Amino acid sequence: MTRSTLRWIPLVLLMALTVQAQDAAPPAVPASAWTHKLVGAVTANQVALKDWSQGGDNSFSWGYSLNGTSERVAGAMSWQTGYKFAFGQNKLGDQAIRKVVDKLEVETVLKWTSGGLLDPYLKATMKTQAFRGYQYSDALRTAVAGFFDPAYLTQSAGVGYQPTQQVTTRLGLALREIVTRDFNAYADDKGTTKIEKVRTDGGLESVTDASWKMADNIQLTSKLAIFVPVTEPGDTSIGNDATLTVKLSEYITLNVNLEIVKDPTASDAVQIKQTTALGLRYNLF
Repeated sequence: MTRSTLRWIPLVLLMALTVQAQDAAPPAVPASAWTHKLVGAVTANQVALKDWSQGGDNSFSWGYSLNGTSERVAGAMSWQTGYKFAFGQNKLGDQAIRKVVDKLEVETVLKWTSGGLLDPYLKATMKTQAFRGYQYSDALRTAVAGFFDPAYLTQSAGVGYQPTQQVTTRLGLALREIVTRDFNAYADDKGTTKIEKVRTDGGLESVTDASWKMADNIQLTSKLAIFVPVTEPGDTSIGNDATLTVKLSEYITLNVNLEIVKDPTASDAVQIKQTTALGLRYNLF
C-alpha cells in the first residue's frame, strides 16, 4: 500500500460510516453559535540563600499556561477544537536559565451524532514545541528540538464510543507525519543513505479521554493516545497525559501533571515528566 493511497483512507472510512448511520439519525438540532473558553495560569517559585549552613543553591522558576476550547453544534454535527500552550523555565545557582516545560498542542474533532452506539468522526492533531530545547551534560548543552522541529501531525477517521459520561474513546484509521527541519533524527530512516526530513506512517489510532470530578473543587483528567503504524508496528507510540486540578480559591489552583510517553521515533527509553504548580488561574473568556 503506497503512501498516496494511505492519505485517502480516513476520508473513505468516514463516508462509509456516515452512510451506514443515516437511518439512525437523531432529530434535527438547531445550530448553535460558537462557544469559546480560555483559561490561563501563572506560577512562580523562588529561593534565596546567604551563608546557609545546610547548603543549597539560589533558585527561581516560573511558568504560564493557556488552555482553551472552541465548540459549535449544528444539527447532528459538532465541531470542537482544543488548544494547549505551556512554557516554563528555571535558574539554579550559577547555571544559565533552562527550559523545563514547553508544550504547543492543537486538536480538532468533527463528530456526527448518529443516535446509535457509535458516532463517526474526523480528527486532526498537531503537537510540537514553541522554543528550542537542549540536553545538558556538565557545562555543555546540545540542541535537540525547535519550533515545529519536530512536529507531529495526525489525521484520522473512525468511530467514537462513550460508555459513561466521564469517558469517551475513539478508534480509527490514521495518517501521521513527523516533520523536521534541523533535527532530522525523529523522521530519518536509518536504513537509507538519504536523510529524510518527513516521515509518513499509516496506521491505527486509539484515543481515550476521561474526566472525573472527585469533589466540588477537585478534578482529574486523563488522555491516553496510542498509534500503531501498519508497516512498522514496532514503532508503536503510547502516551498518557493526566492532570489533577485542585481549586483552592477563586483564583488559586494546584495542578499536578504526569506525562508518560513511549515513542521509539523520539527515544528508546520511556519518557516521564511530572510537574506540580501552585499559582494564579484566571478565565480570559
